[in-house]
Amino acid sequence: MMDELTPRQILDRLVSFPTVSRSPNLDLIDWVEAYLAGHGIESHRHWNEDRTKAGLFAHVGPWVEGAVVLSGHTDVVPVDGQTWSSDPWTVTERDGRLYGRGCCDMKGFDALALWALVRAHHAGIARPLQIALSYDEEIGCLGAPPLIDAMQGVVPKGTAVIVGEPSRMQLITGHKGGAGFHVHVKGYEVHSSLLPQGVSAIMEGARLIQWINDRNAEIQAAPRGALGARFDPPFTTLHVGMIEGGTAHNITAADCRFAVEMRVVPDDDLEALAAAFEAESARLDAALKARRPEAGVHLQRFFGVPALTPEADGPAEALLRQLTGQNAAGVVSYGTEAGQFQEAGYSAVVCGPGDIAQAHQPDEFLSLAQFQAGHDLMKKLVEQLG
Repeated sequence: MMDELTPRQILDRLVSFPTVSRSPNLDLIDWVEAYLAGHGIESHRHWNEDRTKAGLFAHVGPWVEGAVVLSGHTDVVPVDGQTWSSDPWTVTERDGRLYGRGCCDMKGFDALALWALVRAHHAGIARPLQIALSYDEEIGCLGAPPLIDAMQGVVPKGTAVIVGEPSRMQLITGHKGGAGFHVHVKGYEVHSSLLPQGVSAIMEGARLIQWINDRNAEIQAAPRGALGARFDPPFTTLHVGMIEGGTAHNITAADCRFAVEMRVVPDDDLEALAAAFEAESARLDAALKARRPEAGVHLQRFFGVPALTPEADGPAEALLRQLTGQNAAGVVSYGTEAGQFQEAGYSAVVCGPGDIAQAHQPDEFLSLAQFQAGHDLMKKLVEQLG
């Protein structure tokens, strides 16, 4: 039987694995699997297609439905181009903070969840507890849906999911949904003096960007929905943050590439908005091909995350209120895997240590006070499950 590690000891190990989304996460998964096995806990893997990454889930307590599920992701964003004051892959404590890539987003919560799972197992709880650790959250929440599917029929269905994204330990019951598209407009090059004979990918791509501007204007002019009014900003937004293309000022651009990001309030239909953009892109594609068969528009959807909708009398919210004593619940404009659990039939909330403002930053940190608050919550959870 292995010794029980403290949350800080577990965090030290998790941060030491550089699980940037572009790289495998198997060293971390191997360690978690071995640590749980050392305490008599069986875990299950869900592999990605090329078996370079895996999600992991486990169940402790009675083999019945109704578990509390602690959900976190194992991947982190890169440190490339960032200036750090200490090694990002080693937890460094200074000035009441724990510095390291992922300390805040979200290996701090993962460490607390692993501690709670082992503690609950040894405590002999009456209500079950589960953990679900995903991959590829940072590149579009890609790993959670197949992990959730893999859990069905292998472990009993859970009831309440706590997604531990950094919320300063505040109860979050709603967040916006999201979708993203990589757009490639293909043109046809001619000298700019012969403009009508060519197709400028940049000028045609601008038509799609203007469509986005028009949708934003329509959305912001429309009446606010009851749920949307709680967000900041209180409406759906569409955004283009980067664009590239062209070779010279006097040549019609052969290529134009940009990405479209949608952040959609729960009142609005994410898939309907995505479909409308796809339809507009298809219309432009047909028009360009009619001028030059080489031209056109290619879309690649690179993420889609459902909104988290506040639940009336939701079991997850009720549990967190009991554990934290909080009467208020908030919403956030970023997306999480909570919406994906909710879409799969779970009651879900977001609550975790740390401030989202620290996520992805150089010298990312988690305050000791927040880490302790998360530990206190897990101790109360284990006690309540007993």
